[in-house]
Amino acid sequence: MKILSYNVNGIRAALKKDFTGWLKTENPDIVCIQETKAQPEQIEDTLFNELGYEAFWFSAKKKGYSGVGILTKIKPDNVVYGMNIEKYDSEGRFIRADFGDISVISVYHPSGSSGELRQNFKIKWLKDFQNYINELSKIRKKLIISGDFNICRLWIDIHNPEKQQKTSGFLPEEREWFAGFIEDGFTDSFRVFHEDEKDNFSWWSYRGGARARNKGWRIDYNIVSNSLKENLKNAYILPEAVHSDHCPVVVEAEF
Repeated sequence: MKILSYNVNGIRAALKKDFTGWLKTENPDIVCIQETKAQPEQIEDTLFNELGYEAFWFSAKKKGYSGVGILTKIKPDNVVYGMNIEKYDSEGRFIRADFGDISVISVYHPSGSSGELRQNFKIKWLKDFQNYINELSKIRKKLIISGDFNICRLWIDIHNPEKQQKTSGFLPEEREWFAGFIEDGFTDSFRVFHEDEKDNFSWWSYRGGARARNKGWRIDYNIVSNSLKENLKNAYILPEAVHSDHCPVVVEAEF
């Protein structure tokens, strides 16, 4: 099974950049999408259906904002839209698909870069999200949590870390949260296969030629329950995909 996670920074914009042509070549089994910036009726599902995917979308109430989705060639047993927490679900940040005893989640964590108000919202979300996942893990013990976490987990996950410690996305309290989340029973699949590698990023600012200079951040992840660690076969990043300011991150597993 090949699972790909991609913050597309607008699904309609990505489609104009031959997203479906690229997807056909890459051929993942499941695609977790973040930041669709569209309502379900604004997305041409037939383009994905023609490639063999069934599409499931969970959009924000605010048009042109946030939104997540799952494309899958494997029919899910069940799809859950949101976390049943209105202030988060209204922003379209969480969707889950169950395949037997395995659950795949597409999640879009809030950014706090716009100021104190949203940073406080982000910190509250992180705590509530962790509690939600820990409760979910009691009944769904095999989770694959894919998405944009808007946090660089490790010192090697960001360029120039010494100067970024007061920047949202690399604040000490955010990294401390991520460490605690992992300690609750999860594995960062990329680091299983690339333990100490530097300069592996999944997002670059549009400013200053950051992508060409590879001055980026690794904020997109496929996090798996520890019980799935032995099933992992590979994990990698696809920086050559340029439909967005992010790039896709992939995990391959055998079940």
